[in-house]
Amino acid sequence: MSTTVPLTARLTVRSVVPEADGVVGLVLTDPTGAELAPWEPGAHLEVTLPSGAVRHYSLCGDPADRSTYRLGVLRERAGRGGSEEVHTAVGAGTVLGVRGPFNRFPLVPAERYLFIAGGIGITPLLPMVRSLPPGSWSLLYGGRSLPAMAYREELAALPGVTLVPQDTAGLPDLDDVLAGLPAETAVYCCGPEGLLRAVEERWTGRLHTERFGAAPAPHPGGGSGEDSGTGGGFEAELRRSGRTVHVPPGRTLLDAVREVVPGVAYSCEEGFCGTCETKVIAGTPEHHDSVLGEDEKASGATMMICVGRSRGARLVLDL
Repeated sequence: MSTTVPLTARLTVRSVVPEADGVVGLVLTDPTGAELAPWEPGAHLEVTLPSGAVRHYSLCGDPADRSTYRLGVLRERAGRGGSEEVHTAVGAGTVLGVRGPFNRFPLVPAERYLFIAGGIGITPLLPMVRSLPPGSWSLLYGGRSLPAMAYREELAALPGVTLVPQDTAGLPDLDDVLAGLPAETAVYCCGPEGLLRAVEERWTGRLHTERFGAAPAPHPGGGSGEDSGTGGGFEAELRRSGRTVHVPPGRTLLDAVREVVPGVAYSCEEGFCGTCETKVIAGTPEHHDSVLGEDEKASGATMMICVGRSRGARLVLDL
């Protein structure tokens, strides 16, 4: 009887394949041959690279395949170095630490779907369109050029896919694709911030988005009006550690916490990956992340300490 890899595992890169200009695909397997943990479309892995850097990558393979995980990674030369490391230092046989799968972008039941992808934002949407019956969905996929659009040949074989390479066709016509769309349509969008904001401005129905970068938010400690919270410093009691830290204006809560709890989990430091989610025992957090939903933010039960602050003079955290 086969075993299942736990939520924390060390997996081997079976192969690295070019998926498009600037995009490589990683195929991960368990070195013992064990089955991998199950996942559903929209899920991602937290990956620890050989340098120790932690990054999050969407699963873009087949959920029915329990022997491999498939990831697509864009080389971002202006990024924080994770994608550069994948492209230059990760090869067949490399062992990577993995946590997950986690899913903050699940495919919800709907009669009709519209998927909008920009660039590498196609990765979480690919398993979604594969899992749905033909005729129930359409996909608008924009990229710099056809050679830069990952999985384009695989997608071109599916009905309902429109590829829009910017160098020959310009930007996707969002007004046209969203006009007259039935209100009950579930719209899923993943890609650059400009694309996400453009869709958010045009669609008032069911919208599900995933960001690969931080959403626009006030700088910690800055801003004005009721969304700026205290607008200054606050105290954070770390209940399990028995310590209290002061978080002055301009300094992140995560930075202050790391002085006392250096091993606290974090990754993006921009509020979009969810790694640093922390339980709030008392106080009212001020949220600046793009991970939690509106109901979750209103409850104040957890917060992302990399960008979150306090609306009052004191927070108590489960750290």
